[in-house]
Amino acid sequence: MPAKSSAKTSTPSADAAASARTSSRKTRIGVVVSDNMRLTVVVRTQRLVKHKLYPRRIRSSSTFHAHNDENKAKLGDVVKIMETRPLSKTKRWRVVEIIRRGAGAVELAETSGVSS
Repeated sequence: MPAKSSAKTSTPSADAAASARTSSRKTRIGVVVSDNMRLTVVVRTQRLVKHKLYPRRIRSSSTFHAHNDENKAKLGDVVKIMETRPLSKTKRWRVVEIIRRGAGAVELAETSGVSS
């Protein structure tokens, strides 16, 4: 009789359900404008909207409070955020990945005297 392995294997239906749950969530790309809170960053996203009367495009922005696990995202970074369950009164987003490091990280390194 073969020995049973104790490692759990995921079923294809469980993998499909997990990917469907994450694929239906909204994602945004924006710039970190504040990282003064402990595990939270404020991310500003911009979009172009059409003016109601005149044939012009207007740049509109929104700010989102996002959960910054491990405090990796810093001021000026371009990040991708994803919608999640409510984590606090204002936090409904979390940082998924850091797309590009911003100028804020470079300025902090220059003022602290750390050479790279």
